[in-house]
Amino acid sequence: MAGRGTDIILGGNPKMLAKEIVEDNVLPFLSHDTPDVETEGESTSHKGLSKIKLGPSSLALLAKAAIMAKYVHKSESNEWSFQKAKSAVMESIEMSNTIGLEKLQERVAEVTEMYPLCDAIALAYATVLKDCEIHCFDEGAEVKTLGGLHVIGTSLHESRRIDNQLRGRAGRQGDPGSTRFMVSLQDEMFRKFNLDTEWAVRLISRITDGEDIAIESNAVVKQLLGLQINAEKYYFGIRKNLVEFDEVLEVQRKHIYSLRQVILSGDSESCSEQIFQYMQAVVDEIILGNVDPQKPPKTWDLAKLLDELASLGGNLLTETFKETQEEDLQSSLEQILRYGSVEVDNFVLPNMPVPPNSFRGIRKRTSSAMRWFAMCVDDTSKKGRYTNIVNLLRKYFGDFLIATYLEVLQESRHHDAYIRGIEREALLKTLDMLWKDHLVNMNKLSSAVNVRSFGHRNPLEEYKIDGCRFFISMLSATRRLTVEALLRYWSSPMESEEIFNTADQ
Repeated sequence: MAGRGTDIILGGNPKMLAKEIVEDNVLPFLSHDTPDVETEGESTSHKGLSKIKLGPSSLALLAKAAIMAKYVHKSESNEWSFQKAKSAVMESIEMSNTIGLEKLQERVAEVTEMYPLCDAIALAYATVLKDCEIHCFDEGAEVKTLGGLHVIGTSLHESRRIDNQLRGRAGRQGDPGSTRFMVSLQDEMFRKFNLDTEWAVRLISRITDGEDIAIESNAVVKQLLGLQINAEKYYFGIRKNLVEFDEVLEVQRKHIYSLRQVILSGDSESCSEQIFQYMQAVVDEIILGNVDPQKPPKTWDLAKLLDELASLGGNLLTETFKETQEEDLQSSLEQILRYGSVEVDNFVLPNMPVPPNSFRGIRKRTSSAMRWFAMCVDDTSKKGRYTNIVNLLRKYFGDFLIATYLEVLQESRHHDAYIRGIEREALLKTLDMLWKDHLVNMNKLSSAVNVRSFGHRNPLEEYKIDGCRFFISMLSATRRLTVEALLRYWSSPMESEEIFNTADQ
């Protein structure tokens, strides 16, 4: 059957027949490779040759082209592949469509040192095309006298559009044609949508006792159209549901792809700023998970907070905070509570280790100030009486971690390009690894949420809620693993490839 937008030519397509005949006569001499039936399809040229009467000139030119192809194949040391030989034939056919027959004859007649293979194939195609046009015209006239194309439909499709397209194949371009559609009571559509066909059986039994007699009625046609409309509504609901589910993942996909684009195409400063934001976010998650701004500092789990921060930085923070106790941090927070105002620039908690002086330069100072501003206007964290103390705690440990990281980079004496390359690859490796795991989890979730409809809950809303929770958890894990991998890498330098093993673990 012809494809969409293609009319069926009564009598056949002369250009396609001529191309098949030329390929059948030339390709076996030009290449000894066996064509792939799955990609190239089965050849129909043998049927064309048996039905089409070629003139003596066409046969002679085909033989000449085959001989030239044979000599060209022998003269070249490299074996011609089937694709290369077919491309040469297609180029010759295209040349024949652009150059006139007389011009081709002149080029073939010229005496040259090279074999005029392309010209010979193009001339053979032009002469075979004329014979094919005569053959197709005669067969087309014979088909028209018989009534043209007759389309027979033996089943009912779920979509009316498909049936209408099949009906429209007949009678195109002013050609004669007709259609005849029939459907059985055992059609798959009736079984799939559980349509009651008893009414049709009773109708047929009243009209005739013969099972082979066709029944034509407007009532039957209306029932069939109604069945197709219901099927279209059913499949439209399925597609709409799939689109709504995919929109949830599409929002997450756009965020991840935009983040990867920033990492790949951004400059070194943007990559470093991304690392600083990750470090501050990881510190914030640790602090907000162990303190409550609505309760006094003496109720906070400061010992666990110090342990998590020390384990985050590996050797970098373990040595610094090994002598720091929960009581020291508790007394520092109590002193802050007694202060009327605090200068956030170069802020240090009393009786606590002083961060390295690594925030030199206007860009690093500006970055620190912007992080402090983001903490103050953060609406996602829990608010309370001691929110300012929590923000100062976040700033101190965040600046401490970033300053320690910058100091280690300066002591390593590596070139900035090498450092930014390590940071960029760590970001991409961790993000890609966790994103692939997230896609697998979302696929499992889309199959599991349908069960929740038994509890009178909307599967789409459940998918959105759990999908958002999964995505937030994935981003948090991405930040945590990236920061841990970089800190452990620079605390004990190793080969750059080993950082990926650290991220995988």
